[in-house]
Amino acid sequence: MKDLIVEEVRQYRMEHTKKFKGDLAAICDDLRTIQKDSGRKVVRLAPKKIERAKTLIQD
Repeated sequence: MKDLIVEEVRQYRMEHTKKFKGDLAAICDDLRTIQKDSGRKVVRLAPKKIERAKTLIQD
């Protein structure tokens, strides 16, 4: 079963990739520009600290 929304997103992503001939740096620069020009607030959350798992076998 195909998800039409996923297919549409993939189509636009592929068009965007072709526009920059697969140049990842250019793609990222363009996405940053689009993000900046959107006027929306960008929120960056602090990374979550990963707790170490307790060892199952104790010496």
